[in-house]
Amino acid sequence: MNLKKVAGSNSKHHVTLYALSTCGWCRRTKELLDQHNIEYQFIDVDLCIGEEREEVLNAVREINPRVSFPTIQIDDQVVVGFDEERIKKLLEI
Repeated sequence: MNLKKVAGSNSKHHVTLYALSTCGWCRRTKELLDQHNIEYQFIDVDLCIGEEREEVLNAVREINPRVSFPTIQIDDQVVVGFDEERIKKLLEI
């Protein structure tokens, strides 16, 4: 799985974002993380092909059986959809 890393000065939490390149809510999630200088890794699932796409979808399915986007994992917690308040609370921002 080819996750892209986004550097940030706030690396207190392990953050992984599963997104779609065409999803407005996914873009808003990235913007929120960027605004608060959060270090995170992400992958745009719709841009994956072949075996990598299956691998990523299986990883999402394990933490979000509905396989909806954005799906964000913060440490051991999962947030499905753009839930700004919960994301901020989990990131302590």
